[in-house]
Amino acid sequence: MIGFIGSVFSPWYRWSGRKNPQNHVCINVATYGPGGRFTMTDRGQDALRQTASRFEVGPSKMSWQGDHLVIDIDEVSSPPLVSRIRGQIRVIPSAVTGVELALTPDDSHIWRPFAPRARIEVEIDRPGWQWDGEGYFDANFGTRALEEDFSYWTWGRFPTADGATCFYDATRLDGSELAAGFRFDPDGAARSVPIPPKARLPRSLWAVKRETRGDAGTTARQRLAMLDAPFYTRSAVETVIDGERTTGVHEALDLVRFRSPLLKPMLAVRVPRRRKWRFE
Repeated sequence: MIGFIGSVFSPWYRWSGRKNPQNHVCINVATYGPGGRFTMTDRGQDALRQTASRFEVGPSKMSWQGDHLVIDIDEVSSPPLVSRIRGQIRVIPSAVTGVELALTPDDSHIWRPFAPRARIEVEIDRPGWQWDGEGYFDANFGTRALEEDFSYWTWGRFPTADGATCFYDATRLDGSELAAGFRFDPDGAARSVPIPPKARLPRSLWAVKRETRGDAGTTARQRLAMLDAPFYTRSAVETVIDGERTTGVHEALDLVRFRSPLLKPMLAVRVPRRRKWRFE
């Protein structure tokens, strides 16, 4: 689940000149495995309602209720498996952090790990799509397009016995590098940690370069393919951190490819535009 104000991967937002982010909003849903679905409808500003505790985009919404986040979804998946996805996801953080990481020297991009350790409960209206388990909640904020500042980045969040560890690596367009590691305790306490060496992974189905971090002398491997696009990949990756073998969510993003104008018409098939909306 990803909520967007200014849908950074939407071709419609790019074609608009990115002048009005509130006119390109979205709640993206992706499910994996047999029968998995992908929804990413770019909606106009009529579909946006927002308060300090509520983010509503057309038929779907995210809202804080007490100490947990409730996400109600009612979306239609994109081709080739077009169908309606309805349900509710509850995210119950063990704690909420105050950590922020500037991804560029001028703070044009910020990563905010709100709840790096959480429990999730999933209820989707399809047989077998109900479960609970490990989760997290984070956010990225930016005042410029990603491809204006970066050529590549990779990120991983790995649960551990005493919390969670996150690695953020990026190559900026000016050639400088970001390499950061954080360890989060269940009570939300965070500290920067020395980052282990890079561990290469096989390229994705679209040949996107992938790498993560892991103890020296160990190997990393993909455990589950989640999402593959010509410029982006998401997967469950196993690595070793301080002697502990762990499997977490890993992302890699090739922004050189994303800049290609040839990619935008392909994306438009997967990211439909719905400009009008009327709330009941």
